[in-house]
Amino acid sequence: MREQLGRPMRGVVGVAARCVCGNPTVVATEPRLPDGSPFPTFYYLTHPAATAAMSVLEATHVMRELSDLLATDEDIAASYRAAHEAYLSDRAAYGEVDEIAGISAGGMPSRVKCLHALAGHALAAGPGVNPIGDLALARSSWSPERCACANPRVAA
Repeated sequence: MREQLGRPMRGVVGVAARCVCGNPTVVATEPRLPDGSPFPTFYYLTHPAATAAMSVLEATHVMRELSDLLATDEDIAASYRAAHEAYLSDRAAYGEVDEIAGISAGGMPSRVKCLHALAGHALAAGPGVNPIGDLALARSSWSPERCACANPRVAA
């Protein structure tokens, strides 16, 4: 993870999703970092190719399109609210932090703010939990089903 991000990781409690080669793709992070800072992003996307793909989507204004979808599709909006609750529940297993109570990540439950966080949640939770994260992954140039690591750990 240090190699992926170019810096030491803080507050990591585990790897929440892996590349098909075994490298970390998403890590789970404590809701309060070792320095005492509250950290609402429980699922943190670390894979460089996945991160780059989400950045490309954000630059092409896909977030506006996905936000419009939330406003017009009641089923997607309800699933997104449920994803928010699932995220909070997952994080709560590692402690409650008053400063971030009710705050998940990526703009949930009512807007689309960060595709990196939403894709990270979708990868960690699996398909069907976070509809916006699933859509972002489906529209990206990166796939969790093929290795794009600079240094694969095992044969992909």
